[in-house]
Amino acid sequence: MPTIEVKGLTKSFRTYKKAPGFRGALRGLFHRRYEQSVAVKEISFSVEEGELVGFLGPNGAGKTTTLKMLSGLLHPSGGSASVLGYVPWQRANGYRRQFSLLLGQKNQLWWDLPARESLDLNARIYGIPEAHFLRTVDELTEMLMVRHKLDVMVRELSLGERMKMELIAALLHQPKVLFLDEPTIGLDVVSQKTVREFLKLHNQTRKTTILLTSHYMADIQELCQRVVIIDQGSIFFDGRLEEIVDRFADSKVVTIQCPEALTTPEGPLLEHGEIMERTEGMLKLKVRREKVIPACKSLLEHLKVTDIDIQETPIEDVIRQLFQHH
Repeated sequence: MPTIEVKGLTKSFRTYKKAPGFRGALRGLFHRRYEQSVAVKEISFSVEEGELVGFLGPNGAGKTTTLKMLSGLLHPSGGSASVLGYVPWQRANGYRRQFSLLLGQKNQLWWDLPARESLDLNARIYGIPEAHFLRTVDELTEMLMVRHKLDVMVRELSLGERMKMELIAALLHQPKVLFLDEPTIGLDVVSQKTVREFLKLHNQTRKTTILLTSHYMADIQELCQRVVIIDQGSIFFDGRLEEIVDRFADSKVVTIQCPEALTTPEGPLLEHGEIMERTEGMLKLKVRREKVIPACKSLLEHLKVTDIDIQETPIEDVIRQLFQHH
């Protein structure tokens, strides 16, 4: 049985649409206009135990709404979901002790307390024995390199340090399911790398089932073999990350090193593909997949090529194009 199973899950919101001006506000006292907006539309997917799945989509696609329904914060308008055998929005104590939700833009730590006291409070809420709590905090702070910040007020921590403490708080009770919504948002490159390495190790050693949303493709590429892509409330791709390139990238990037890169007329080059970059001694072309081999042969025949490199279109570019045209 899958750890997470979603069938036809739907969430719609009714929002009040106010007419402009004072008259509009006065009219709204007696007659209100409402609009129905669908945030999530009949989505279905399942996640097996120990899987780390990327949940992708543009802003407003329905990612966070889905995570909030799976964590029991929102009731759906339709459909069903099961996590660890529980219906999330029934908010059973047995379920709440086995999952954790980390929202990158929300705080769960007390702003005016040292991080250690906030963690201690969480441990008492979950009824974690003190010896187990101390051992867990020692292990996690060592791995995330924030042990020396435990007695610092949360408000005085840097964004990266605070996010690491938030992650520790989310993992104190050793949840079997972890929902992560933009866990590396706003972090510097070093902190992002630390958090990614920690999540990868935690997933491998604890077999925690993780559903991760992120706008940083480095997070997805390093952590997730499978991705679910949602747009306008509906899922339009569910599969391995590599399949996105195979199915949706119709071109490759051909980079050549040659002394004639700037002097060669554009006309003959455009016959092979789109010129992406052109500098002294280097030419980068975007070439359709079926034309890569003949284009390379022609370039080698007509230019003094010293080196040639062929690569897939970067995954973030492919997904960006998907969102623009879907």
